[in-house]
Amino acid sequence: MFTGLIRHLGTLEARTARSGGARLRIAAPADLLLRAELGASIAVNGACLTSVATDARAWEADLSEETLAKTTLGRLSLGVTVHLEPALRVGDPLDGHLVSGHVDGVGHLLERPTGEGLWRFAMPADLAPMTAPKGSIAVDGISLTVVDCGSDWFTVALIPETVTHTALKTMRPGAPVNLEADPIGRFVARALALRSTDEKLTRFAQGGWGH
Repeated sequence: MFTGLIRHLGTLEARTARSGGARLRIAAPADLLLRAELGASIAVNGACLTSVATDARAWEADLSEETLAKTTLGRLSLGVTVHLEPALRVGDPLDGHLVSGHVDGVGHLLERPTGEGLWRFAMPADLAPMTAPKGSIAVDGISLTVVDCGSDWFTVALIPETVTHTALKTMRPGAPVNLEADPIGRFVARALALRSTDEKLTRFAQGGWGH
């Protein structure tokens, strides 16, 4: 589990094709590398990955074909800045919201304000039942609060501190982002799906949005 608070940034140094997927090499600050021991879980742009190798300046993680297909990690440019968050430990402060690191879908930035204001993102329509005003959503692993939403979009209000200290600082409209819905919304949607004839909710009840 994670909190969606980004305290570490890394740099994607390499992506190597492997049988059944790929391997990423990510340069990271020393304090993050201390948490990247073999087998440790680290969220990269909101996707939970497992450390399989580490050295004094970087760590590595393997991606399955499913992860490549369902997240942005297979299409990121080398040298790009990524959000990193080590797994939550018992006793750590939960300042954001509970984030599982399981990406529900890929959206993209529609528009950003020139100053302070609302950022608008597109999202897959299947996420609409789990997205609500004042609810939480993780965007590339960042815990954010939904201001308003429609059938395939949502808005969030970002404070300058968040923008300055994340990769959002250089993000432009059209950029893809990993999205994870609020876990509470997920369970509410499932409960409703089990009693509903709605096609989207029924599909979710039978195995999730990816089925």
